[in-house]
Amino acid sequence: MKWNDFTVTVPASTANLGPGFDSIGLALDLHLSIHVSPANEWSVQYNNESYRHLSPSSDNLIVVAAQKVAGKYGRDLPPARLQVETDIPLSRGLGSSASAIAGGIEIADRLLDLNMPMKEKVEIGTEMEGHADNISAALLGGLTISYADAEELSIVHVPEVEIGVLILVPPTEFLTSESRGLLPEELPHPVAVRSSMAANVLAAALAKGDWETAGRMMEKDEFHEPYRKSRFPDFDAIRLACRKSGAYGSAISGAGPSLFVAAEKGKERDISQKLKKLFPHYECLITKPSNAGIKSVETVL
Repeated sequence: MKWNDFTVTVPASTANLGPGFDSIGLALDLHLSIHVSPANEWSVQYNNESYRHLSPSSDNLIVVAAQKVAGKYGRDLPPARLQVETDIPLSRGLGSSASAIAGGIEIADRLLDLNMPMKEKVEIGTEMEGHADNISAALLGGLTISYADAEELSIVHVPEVEIGVLILVPPTEFLTSESRGLLPEELPHPVAVRSSMAANVLAAALAKGDWETAGRMMEKDEFHEPYRKSRFPDFDAIRLACRKSGAYGSAISGAGPSLFVAAEKGKERDISQKLKKLFPHYECLITKPSNAGIKSVETVL
């Protein structure tokens, strides 16, 4: 089977946005790029130092995702050499695993000429991730609001999102498995109702582009943030500083440990400068939503 080199590019993502737990995802303008070329066996080479401890062979998550697609279709996947470049911080709550899974799904789709519907790609990614928020945003771009269980996947896609984004990145990693372990098995009914109300208004505000309301609702979560925020240095002080600086609102990005801050476009740099002075132990990234999802282009020699 002969094929030409190609490159797959996948955006990062932030998930939850407070009470939209395991449901709301937003693609960000940070990217994973995978250059794919023919080879005799699978190999994965990372150009970024922080990723080089990851597996360089067939048990790498990108390859595992590609092989899962091939197995679903009963096909043999030709081996490839993957050269990976990324500006998505690893294990910082910015969807690095979802981007890798999405990349693997796209690689298999292209190598096997499957022409998979996007919903099927999201279904496979959701099965691997365990939730649809990051993977749907990585594949579709923009904002996604998802419902997923063993029988149904439904997604509302808002393709264009116009806000400024700041990401506060601490120096330490925080594994999703560790973060999940902090959550309680049950919530009192009144607490669940309050968070459900906040999530409903959040989703409606996001769909309308009303970030003033969305920002307030982001900070009313009781599903997960109260149990995780102790792992974030100066969490309450950062939230207060974001409000005083004019941000719409802040939330733990995914499982953490990064913090997502939504701001009016044009005010990101001013807010960033204030936060850097107050919290120098956090790296402050200025970015924006990625309205484009996953892309695959043939390499032109």
